[in-house]
Amino acid sequence: MNVMAKTESFALTPLPYDEDSLAPTISAQTMRLHHGKHHKAYVDKLNELVAGTEFARMRLEDVIKATFKTSDAKKQKIFNDAAQHWNHTFFWACLTPKGGKPKGTLLSAIERDLGGLDAFKKKFAEVGVDQFGSGWVWLVSDKGKLAIHKTPDAVTPMAEGLKCLLTIDVWEHAYYLDYQNRRLDYVNAWLDKLVNWEFASRQMAS
Repeated sequence: MNVMAKTESFALTPLPYDEDSLAPTISAQTMRLHHGKHHKAYVDKLNELVAGTEFARMRLEDVIKATFKTSDAKKQKIFNDAAQHWNHTFFWACLTPKGGKPKGTLLSAIERDLGGLDAFKKKFAEVGVDQFGSGWVWLVSDKGKLAIHKTPDAVTPMAEGLKCLLTIDVWEHAYYLDYQNRRLDYVNAWLDKLVNWEFASRQMAS
């Protein structure tokens, strides 16, 4: 997913829907906090860190790959904010107020590799709950085969060469106002009502 073109600096990606469009599954208050505060803070910090460096003129994906798994403390900080910017932009695209179900090639791949839609949802929710602390859960394609991955903190499978199809943010700020400590309820509600399967299909085909 090309979420950022080459530019002098990085900008907060607008939401592809209104803040209140996902309510009551995700409230407008949560979206204002998550997008307007948390995501914006990552972008602002990233611009501060890359100012005057070669990274300021690089594509976001290239910044992430260039700073992934480095021992350089400053590059580690750049990675964290760059990856969180990418992850959040990707996450917003994974949400839709229309809901829906996977179709066609994507559904066939889920049935082939993950045992069908119900089995996928069950496993995805289990992985989401099992992710200790902050992180993300992903549906990825690894050389054409679908798999569920979890990553800690800002880590994204994209940096490791995997194709990301979907993700859910399981940092507490993504759900705590609406679900408190009930992460499983949040993940299940996302799976049942908000997944943008059309976006995932486009990612798989790209």
